[in-house]
Amino acid sequence: MRTGRKLGAGDADASEYWYCLGALRMKRLSVALLGSVLCVASLPEAALAGGSALAPHRAVYDMELDQAEGQSGIASLSGRMVYDFSGNSCDGYSVSFRFVTEFQDESGGSQVTDLQTTSFEAPDAKAYEFLSKTFVNQKLTESTRGKAKQSDDVKLVDLAEPEKRSVLITDTALFPTEHLKRVISSALDGTRFVAADVYDGSETGDKVFSTTAVIGAVRDDAETITGAAGQVEKLDGVKRWPVTIAYFDPSQEEGGEQTPVYQLTFVLYENGVSRELILDYGDFAMKGKLTDLKFYDSESCPN
Repeated sequence: MRTGRKLGAGDADASEYWYCLGALRMKRLSVALLGSVLCVASLPEAALAGGSALAPHRAVYDMELDQAEGQSGIASLSGRMVYDFSGNSCDGYSVSFRFVTEFQDESGGSQVTDLQTTSFEAPDAKAYEFLSKTFVNQKLTESTRGKAKQSDDVKLVDLAEPEKRSVLITDTALFPTEHLKRVISSALDGTRFVAADVYDGSETGDKVFSTTAVIGAVRDDAETITGAAGQVEKLDGVKRWPVTIAYFDPSQEEGGEQTPVYQLTFVLYENGVSRELILDYGDFAMKGKLTDLKFYDSESCPN
């Protein structure tokens, strides 16, 4: 939401302004990243060139402001994001995600947004469960919970929060893992552009986003990752691709060239790890640096 003027901590509309900047945008970031870092984890190992193992892991990112235009009202931004992935291709995949961010405006006002999400996607992409809670200054401000499943030629979403209701979405909409599987398979066969509709349960749980992904050339050269603790050395020599995914809201289309709601750029590794995150909302952008990485023992899958 753009107000056309900067708001201070004492402004009567400041709480709504910061909620829109913090809670809603952080929620959109979460679902984008849940897909981006989870995607290759649902690919069978045989599909990956070189036979690289897919790695359950915990990654920590430090977030900071990359750039901001005057109308954004943002003077500074800092935060930390923790992503935890587990599962296998027989039982499905679970993700736990937490993102705590502090925004400050130019008058010194600040607000802390704490986004906590969990999700599960079935290995056959026929079911998707999600729960998201947003806290602003330690107060619960939003909760979204639901289940989506394939049903004949449509996808049915049963929402429990923010209100109980059922929603039908198009059968062509992909769940996050299913979508990113398509992106990774395209990267492996040399395809550089992927367009798809994606359902991720974000916002009020009834929205389908149109997406376009642009995949850069594969990188397999040696690299040095600085400033990161843990087991980052295990990324050395792992194939990786620069990826940019733009998310569009079809309900906001007014003819002509559409502007994305946000755009996520990152480096995606063959083993499921992401780093060098940049999230661009147009009037401001933030970047995320991988600061800690821990790999879990792989869970066996007999099939």
